[in-house]
Order: sequence, then structure tokens, then C-alpha cells
Amino acid sequence: MTFSRGAALIAAAWFCAGVPALAASKAAVEASVTLRERWMYLTRDVADPATWAEAQSKFLYRKTVPGGFNFVLYDPVSGAKTPAFDQAKLAAGLSKAMGQELTALRLPFDSFTYEKDGQAIAFTSGEGRWTCTLTAYECGKAPPRKTRPRGFGVVRDLSVPADNTPKRSPDGRFEAFVQGDNLAVRSLPDGVVKVLSTDGSPGDFYDPETIAWSPDSSKLAVYRVRPGYSREVLRVETSPGDQVQPKLQTQLYPKPGDAVDIERPVLFDVTAGKQIGVAEDLFPNPYSMSRLAWRKDSRTVSFEYDQRGHQALKLIEVDAATGAARAVIDERSKTFINMGRTFRQDIGADGREVVWMSERDGWNHLYLYDGRSGRVKTQITKGEWIVRKVLKVDEDKRRIWFAASGMRPGEDPYLQHVYRVDFDGRNLTPLTTADAWHDVAFSADMNFYLDTYSRTDQPNISELRRADGSLVARIETGDITELKAAGWKAPEVFKAKGRDGKTDIWGLVVRPKDYDPAKRYPVIENIYAGPHDSFVPKTFWPFGYHSGGDKVIGMQSQADLGFIVVQMDGMGTLNRSKAFHDVAWKNLGDSGFPDRILWHKALAARDPAYDISRVGIYGASAGGQSAFGALIFHPEFYKAAVAYAGCYDNRMDKISWNEQWMGWPVDGSYARASGVDNAHKLQGEVLLIVGEQDSNVDPASTLQVVNALIKADKDFELLMVPGEGHAVGRSTGPIPYVQRRQFDFFMRTLRGEGALGWNRSAAP
Repeated sequence: MTFSRGAALIAAAWFCAGVPALAASKAAVEASVTLRERWMYLTRDVADPATWAEAQSKFLYRKTVPGGFNFVLYDPVSGAKTPAFDQAKLAAGLSKAMGQELTALRLPFDSFTYEKDGQAIAFTSGEGRWTCTLTAYECGKAPPRKTRPRGFGVVRDLSVPADNTPKRSPDGRFEAFVQGDNLAVRSLPDGVVKVLSTDGSPGDFYDPETIAWSPDSSKLAVYRVRPGYSREVLRVETSPGDQVQPKLQTQLYPKPGDAVDIERPVLFDVTAGKQIGVAEDLFPNPYSMSRLAWRKDSRTVSFEYDQRGHQALKLIEVDAATGAARAVIDERSKTFINMGRTFRQDIGADGREVVWMSERDGWNHLYLYDGRSGRVKTQITKGEWIVRKVLKVDEDKRRIWFAASGMRPGEDPYLQHVYRVDFDGRNLTPLTTADAWHDVAFSADMNFYLDTYSRTDQPNISELRRADGSLVARIETGDITELKAAGWKAPEVFKAKGRDGKTDIWGLVVRPKDYDPAKRYPVIENIYAGPHDSFVPKTFWPFGYHSGGDKVIGMQSQADLGFIVVQMDGMGTLNRSKAFHDVAWKNLGDSGFPDRILWHKALAARDPAYDISRVGIYGASAGGQSAFGALIFHPEFYKAAVAYAGCYDNRMDKISWNEQWMGWPVDGSYARASGVDNAHKLQGEVLLIVGEQDSNVDPASTLQVVNALIKADKDFELLMVPGEGHAVGRSTGPIPYVQRRQFDFFMRTLRGEGALGWNRSAAP
């Protein structure tokens, strides 16, 4: 579809107003889209976060070297650094297995685990898991998991057989399995089989993958399952590599409002052959249930119940003799409980005490519960800051190690630090002190930890420390001398007040390498507003893996064509207060725009080069939804958008993500946020990009927007890429095609550039 008349008139108006233009050229675009490849290998000794290996006595990490990366194994006792494996031999073996040429310093993975006592490694590359021996360096794809696949965690794929491998009792006398949808046990070694249930059926079966023996081998717990709705998404693969004709791809893909699998716990007394019923009044409407876990005395079994709608989370304990159930912990929220950030540990596995994570006081913290009374004994952590994750619980020392953000006054509240605290909340001790983002890996005995820390303006430093925090050795110090010489500059950190006039909104600013403060630059915002995390990069590595690093080099590539490119985390995203996060509740169409627009205006007030009369926006997935939403909900501010693989209508996307934030049952809030229902409001210019084989977001969501725009007589551009998935844009050509199309689009719509004529063979 063509560049619209409206955009041409806007461009003409800018020229008449005397706005300077940058002469476009193919060479300039080519330089931008290849920037990552040219700059990525200009650093030295920038180390990834480490992992402990070889029974946790050594740690391994990847670091940059001339031309690529080396994998290093470090011995804390001797201080010796050795290669983790022979990279040249592994590259040869993997090249043969993958059918492509690989080099030793550019292996297609950034982390791995040792297997078979260090005689092999396993890693993920692309969409598959691979293994390679470290003797003959023979590589191959790992076999698929035995467990039955589920559609986004809540609906079993009943077309695939369950893993019915018999579960042996702790005393070795029995094994339990499912026979004809019913639970059975086999006596060993005489082989006599006893069927314990008779009420199982294909529509209400006992799931063999959930069988759990009591420690004393006298009882069994298992989930009985009533299957939900097996919704399937169909995708046409138009250009398969192995045949001329298209193929039809099918995927189990439950969506908001669909019926989910209903799990109900059932207990059995194996000796008596007796089924023990469990009343369901405490867990009547499950979205999901955690695994069944026996207490060590075999008297009770426990599980977590996540109620449909994610507004109630309970820790349930069931008496194994009577089937009586009680709620040990009953967590409630008027908005949502963030199921992506929960934690529970039963201390001593006897039910007397439980460490529990909760946002009940408005911030994410840890609590110690009395498991008998159900009362809070101690709020272990407290304050206007958040616990991000629990790293280790030492039950004997009654001590917890955890990562947190926002505790240090005056520091970026998103930077992660690591702390230690006692169960009673005393002796809160910081283990990291540098003003930076910290990734910490502990040895199994907790005697050592490897701290890798950085900021967007400071390359990675890796230090080995003892448990008391004392320094053992500086392992690596990143060197970016050559990168700086090539023109790299750190992005600027900028903060401004959000919609409430009090809360700081934090973001990054990336300017062109040849930035001239006397000129005026159009602005492009890189948006991702998903409520499941925060997204502005906080670590150094600007090229791709950790904390959204790839966004920085992508932003620089676009900026070098004559733009100021920015990113910020508005309200509705994670890692601040509960109130900050709750803005997203039934309100994904908000995308933090009231905060984002104020942030833009604050920066423009400080920087005359920042032209907020020409603001574009781009994003992918939830960011694609937001980018399109900018033009339909805030057309007075945003003028052009590139939207990748968007979930434009939350009713069309996966059940797990959307019900978490938009709620259940499906109500009018879904329609209010819908890019389809609101497509007729479109102003400005939009380029929609989608991969036809997207398995994360149903690609039909993009085509429904297209349909609505056509019906509303709106101009737009559409790029549907055959064979590509959710990560659409990773082109294998000499110029990444999709990224180039984005750059061309913004040069036309925000800078008023003419078409570059890419179909002509000769460069202008």
C-alpha cells in the first residue's frame, strides 16, 4: 500500500516551516541496519552472568574476545581459567548436525549446562534443544519432552499420550500408574495389579503425570481432570521449504474465556484400597493448581489454588485420613495477583511455617506464616521497595538471600541488588554495593558468589566474593575502547514526573552519532508496555540478550538516520509499587500513555532539538498493540507507528497472559482496549508487520485490524512475512529486510524523505 496523501501534505508543511531534512541514501540505511553486526565484536572481556557447574565447585561464563565469544570455566580454589570445551571441535560437530557453517567464536547459543558428568553439554538454539558430547563432539537434537503438551499451561493436548511411566513408591514395594483413565498400583515384585478407582473416564480422567506418593508409601495423591476446550489456531504456511504447495499448521491455543482443564485432588489409601474424597468448596473454580506436595509425616498434602480471574490464591492443606481441606493462606486482591511473581517454601516440609511472597502492603515482600494458625508471624521484608526474586532459603540458619530493587535512596529504582535477611526480618545485609544492576550466582554451599554488574553506561565487571562479601578476585573487566572509537555513546538516562505529579518515570534517550543540538530532530519511541515486567534496559550489553539489551543498538541504528529515539516504562508495568502496576488492570489500552506523553514534553522543554510535533512509535507483540493504540487513542501526539505482531484484541490472544491482566470473565474492558473495535479512530500513518507462522500471538489478530481499517476506509501499510514467527524481522539477507522497511517508513512519514527506490539495482 502506498504512502498516503495526508503524510505527503504533513511533510510539505514541515519543509515550508524550514525544518532541515537529512538527505536519504541507501548507503545510510545499509549502515544503520548493519550497525549491530559491525559493532558487536568490538568489545573485550565483557562477561555474561555466570552459572556454577561440575557439582557447583566451578563456575562458567561467556565473554567477548576479538571476533566473537569464548566460554570459560573458572576454578575458585586455584584461580585457573580454562576453556569450557573445545569450541573449534564443537563448531565442526554442530555444523554437521545443523547443516550450516558455524565458527568457533560465534556458536549459536550463549549459555549451556554440562551433562553426563561433564562429558556432554546441552543448550537451546532457535526453537530446539541440542546436545553435544565432549569426547567425539557428536551433536544432535535432544528428544522432545515426555510430558503431555499444554496450551499455555491450562489445557492438555489430549491428542498426545501422557507420560504414564509408573511412579515407584519410596519404599520400593509398589508402583502407581493409570490404567484405562483410572488409578492403579502394582505390587512389586509379584506384579499383582490393583485398580484403586472406578470412576475415571476420558471426560474425567486421572492424570498419571500428577501422581504423588506419600513419604511412608501408604497413600497416593493425584489430580482427576475434567478437560477444557481444546481450541486450535490454524495457520497457512504459504511458502514451505520442502514443497511447492502450502501447508496447514495446527496449534493448541486456548483464548480468554475458554473452558480450562479442571483439576481436583483425590487421595487413596493404598493398603486399604480406599478412595478418600476431598471437598471442593475451597477451590471451586480453578485456573491452575500447583503440584501435589506431601508433608514429611504423610499426614497432609498441600497445593496452591489459583482461582480463575487471578484475584484469589490459596495454599490448601488436605488431611490425608479424612480428606478435610483448609486454607492455610488465603491471598486476595481487588485487581490481580501477579502469578508471575509468587513464591512459597514450606519450612521443614512439615507445614508449621511457610515463607510466602505478597503485595498486600502495596509492595512486593516476604512474609513468614504460622502454618497451623494461618497467621503472619513476621513480615520479613518491608518498605517502599520490592523483592524481585528469592535466590536461596537456608532453613537451618533461618536466613534468606533475595534480589530487590528500589531500596537505595537516590539510585535508579529499577537497578537490582542482592541482600540477605533472617526469618525474623533482622540483619538485613546488602551483598552488592556498586550503583549498577547485579546478577549474582551462588555456589551450592553458599561459600562463594559471582557478582556480574553493569549499567547502560558501564561495561560488565565480574567479581568473585566470599559469603561475607569480601573480594576474592576480579574475574573480568569489560573493555569497550574499540567500541567507543567506532562512535558508540551510552544512552542518556532521563526521568520525569508521571500522571500523578509525584512518581518518577524512567527512560533512555539515544541520539544520532552526529547529533547537533542546533538542529531539530523528529522523535521515535520504542514501546513495550506489557504488565509482566519493566523493559527499559538497565545493563550494559547493548547487542542482544539481557534486560532488553538489543533495544539499545536497534534504537541507535534508527537514531543515526536523523532521529532521537527513546524508551521509558510508564505506569502499568512491573517492578514498582502495586498501585503503579494496577493501572494495567482491565486497562491494557492505557499502555502508560499519560505518563509517556508527559515524559516526552518534559524532555522537549529541556532540549530544543527534541521536536514533539513529529513523534513516531514502534513496538512488537504487546508493544505492537500499544504502537497501534497510540494512533487510535492519542492521535493528537503520535503521528506514525510501526506495529509488529500485535495482540490488537486481547480476546484473540493467549489465555494465560490476557486473563492475568484483563480479568475473567471476558467483559467490556476487552472491547474498550481493542485495536479492532477502535480501528476506525485511526489518524496518522501505520505500518503493520506480522509473521504468518507466529505461534505466540495469533496472526489473525493483525488481519482483523486490516479488515476493520478497510471497512473504515483508512490508509495503512501491511507487510506479512511468509514463514516467519513471532520474532519477525530476523532476515537472512544482506540487509535485514523488515528492519529496513521500518527505517524507510519513518524517514518518509517523520522526515518527509522520498522513496529510495530499492528495486533499482544501482545505488543512487
